[in-house]
Amino acid sequence: MPGKALAGFAILLAALLPAWYSGAQTPLRIAAAADLEPVLPPILDQFRKITGISAEATYQASAILTTQIQNGAPFDIFFSADTGFPQRLIDAGLAEDTAPVVYSRGTLVLWVPSANHLPPPSLDLLRDPLLKRLSIANPESAPYGRAAVASLRTLKLYDSLSSRLVTAQNIAQAAQFVDSGNADAGLISLTLALTPRLAGSGSYFVMPRDSYPPIEQGAIVLKRSQQPEAARKLLNLLLSPSVQAQLAKSGLTPVN
Repeated sequence: MPGKALAGFAILLAALLPAWYSGAQTPLRIAAAADLEPVLPPILDQFRKITGISAEATYQASAILTTQIQNGAPFDIFFSADTGFPQRLIDAGLAEDTAPVVYSRGTLVLWVPSANHLPPPSLDLLRDPLLKRLSIANPESAPYGRAAVASLRTLKLYDSLSSRLVTAQNIAQAAQFVDSGNADAGLISLTLALTPRLAGSGSYFVMPRDSYPPIEQGAIVLKRSQQPEAARKLLNLLLSPSVQAQLAKSGLTPVN
């Protein structure tokens, strides 16, 4: 009899386990601009502690993420480095929102490693022939790359520097090019310049804010999301005063 009871329990457990696993919470899937890579992880950890919902982020250039979403990538929410790419997805009927929600504003900086023994980062450095290679993100796919080109053109520096530009896929890779010695300096996001590694190995200069259009970073909840309420909770957390203050410390200008 005990053997039959044990066998029956095993059968019942086998029947229940698939249902239990199928009901497990699927992580919230986030498409995030590369400048958010040093910013989002602590916020996602905070989100998990508050809601019990885990989240996973994929970091890439905003244009590349837009293409992936258009091709059916199963993201729940998109945090872009601008509002133009989210608007494209809204126009294509792929978003729950009718307009991108601006969650922060970005800052473009010139970052130089101390090991390069160049003059301190400044506009004068951009005019210095000692600067042989300047890293920027691809202006076709990354809003910070577009801002970099706009800034150089406004400051009448683009023509003299165009042959020295080293183009990266996204802003994180642009920083990596400089950090690894593949470029002498880089026009990158303040969020990356403030990371412990870059802050400890170099210095930065804030590019004139009137030299490029404002980098308004926008978010949308995607229509194919299986967890739209969870995605909306994350967006609301990002807009909360306490998290906006965290963004400010990380190099993003709060919207509130």
